[in-house]
Amino acid sequence: MPDRLPVPIAPPRSTDDLSTAAFPPPGVSHVVFDVVGTLVEPAPSVAVAYARAAARHGVEAFPDDLRRRFAAAWRRQEEIDAAATPPFATSRTRERDRWRGIVHDVFDAAPAERRERIFLDLWDHFAVPESWRPLDAGTRLVRAALDAGCGVALASNFDERLVPLAACLEPLSLAGWVFTSSDVGWRKPAPQFFRAIERRLGRGPDELLLVGDDPLLDVAAATAAGWRSLAVG
Repeated sequence: MPDRLPVPIAPPRSTDDLSTAAFPPPGVSHVVFDVVGTLVEPAPSVAVAYARAAARHGVEAFPDDLRRRFAAAWRRQEEIDAAATPPFATSRTRERDRWRGIVHDVFDAAPAERRERIFLDLWDHFAVPESWRPLDAGTRLVRAALDAGCGVALASNFDERLVPLAACLEPLSLAGWVFTSSDVGWRKPAPQFFRAIERRLGRGPDELLLVGDDPLLDVAAATAAGWRSLAVG
């Protein structure tokens, strides 16, 4: 890792208040960023995107209701992955089926063929850069990591759609590596997810910092794997 001075950028728990805490901390060679909620967010929101997709296929739905239904459907899929043998193992097929299950669950009152059309519509919608907007706090941290001479990687429970997105959407395009759960074969919080990234980067856990917005899937999981972690958002 190049010799460098730590960049004062953010405190250990939030990027809202800048402080004298060093970012990246000494000894970190690579900063690994979660993606959704950390570097980018859906634009429009998930609930609005789901409502618009439903309307295109003749299904009336309201964002407030969809927001609640999406959260419940997401939790159900998390429970399925946690109960799998082994827990949180995944693949491209599983990730696509996971999203199909979420969409079908959200619109369970609609006929099956309409639910499937909505799913395919949304799958394509979230694959294009125009459906996402960068988050300022995460973008600042990416640039700070690069300025400090650190390698920057993406590590997300997003699927293979992230790879082409990352090639053309800042700040994702600034990363040198993209690790998706469907490619790695494990979802966060599985420790195998972090071990796979260590092998691919050729670094030990004490050299890696995970930046993310989820207190369990990002911060707690990275800490349990022996990485350093920083919560944003």
